[in-house]
Amino acid sequence: SAARAEVAPALSAAGAHTLAGRPEPTPAPAPLATRERLLAAADFRRGYAATTALAPTVPGTVAAVKNPTAAIEYDESGECGHSRYAPGDPGARAFTYFVLTGGRFIYASAIRLAVLKFILSMQASKDVLALASLEVDIGKVEPGQTITVKWRGKPVFIRKRTEADIEAINAVDVASLRDPQADSERAPADKPEVLVVVGVCTHLGCVPIANAGDYAGWFCPCHGSHYDASGRIRKGPAPYNLEVPEWRFLDDTKIMVG
Repeated sequence: SAARAEVAPALSAAGAHTLAGRPEPTPAPAPLATRERLLAAADFRRGYAATTALAPTVPGTVAAVKNPTAAIEYDESGECGHSRYAPGDPGARAFTYFVLTGGRFIYASAIRLAVLKFILSMQASKDVLALASLEVDIGKVEPGQTITVKWRGKPVFIRKRTEADIEAINAVDVASLRDPQADSERAPADKPEVLVVVGVCTHLGCVPIANAGDYAGWFCPCHGSHYDASGRIRKGPAPYNLEVPEWRFLDDTKIMVG
């Protein structure tokens, strides 16, 4: 460098001559420590890098600003309590967490779907719900007349009884019946003239004929079972009375079966 070029001749001048042409003795070389300090001082004045021993009185921040370098030394001894980790994720923890979380989310979704499908499979479908109840207008049914409607794939008899039918039914001794049941348990107390029964014989499932038989009720032509106007078995092989489904009045002329 230029600084070294300025200082070096002064330290190692060999064979210098005087103006008179008389040679002078060559001075002894400067000590090594003095030589290095002089070179370092010249380099420092010019702004060039120097070792730590070259300018011991300069603060570290000033030396760092004047001597920028890309060489960074890390304290890996652990004396400062710092730990150095290699770049990246050697244990692949982020990927592992991502896979585990995604898998659990998929498992939870599959379990939820299976539970929902199981619950929905236990519910009735729309066509079944449509057949679960039946609205019937009985406003045009005359006293003593029986109409037949279809409910849940079975015939249902709706009969509007006369006063004579009701009196004859109530005059029967309930204890003498095969399947003891009072008429008040089968017809509404406020409107006893309306009777609703399932039109299936309790013997072998035939459909009885309305307004027929020995008791002016229903007669099963298959095996000769006779029912009265309350649908109670009076004679024949049938063991039980005709079934009374769940039903209710919607208004004075309409009923809901089911």
